[in-house]
Amino acid sequence: MIKIKTREEIELMRESALVVSKTLGMLAKEVKPGVSTLYLDKLAEEFIREQGAIPGFLGLYDFPNTLCMSPNAQVVHGIPNKTLLKEGDIISIDCGALKNGFYGDHAYTFAVGEIDAEIKKLLEVTKESVYVGIREFKAGNRVGDVGYAIQKFTEDHGYGVVRELVGHGLGREMHEDPEMPNYGKRGRGKKFVEGMVVAIEPMTNLGTQKIRQHADGWTITTFDNKPSAHFEHDVAIVNGKPELLSTFKYVNEALGIVTDVEDEFRQ
Repeated sequence: MIKIKTREEIELMRESALVVSKTLGMLAKEVKPGVSTLYLDKLAEEFIREQGAIPGFLGLYDFPNTLCMSPNAQVVHGIPNKTLLKEGDIISIDCGALKNGFYGDHAYTFAVGEIDAEIKKLLEVTKESVYVGIREFKAGNRVGDVGYAIQKFTEDHGYGVVRELVGHGLGREMHEDPEMPNYGKRGRGKKFVEGMVVAIEPMTNLGTQKIRQHADGWTITTFDNKPSAHFEHDVAIVNGKPELLSTFKYVNEALGIVTDVEDEFRQ
């Protein structure tokens, strides 16, 4: 069942989302060659707690850490460890926080130093595909409209769209209805209405769309071992239109990126 949020609840969810956004901004300054994902995980846990929030992933479904850290061919749900990042890697950092009784859930894929042009384009297209999908998240549209937009944009660039992993509703639970696939057909699926809040999170592979799950029960990699990118935003429907609750502002500031792409999703 889809749980509709009041304006007051949406503002509380914005606070939760901003904790995650600020955490990713802090981590953006720390992602560099020679740093372990476990070190970044500990930084994130401390930072989230300093913001008066609780790490949203830690212990959720028995997940052992604060962050999902997925380098290179790992798609999502990678477990932080002592392996050091190296020049040319990419690393998806998926972060959650619980504050005011509501979850924020937000992800960004970072370049570690200089990366190949082919992989840089994968990151750029995947990040843009989030906004392509968000534009379709408005009252009267349906789940399939978002999925179709993301799928077409991504596949037009020659990339594989993961099928088994999807976005989701968000609120007092980390995963609520509706599921938000990154593929689909226009006009299909549940209809969007005022007060819905979802996490839109394309997972895009450089090669095949196929994936495999590892023996740890968490880590998922691409079937052909080619790189994968993952970006995620939390979005509400306010006045019939998509309203961003999360932001890449803090990441952009840390990385020196100048963009106004989020302005169209602010009211």
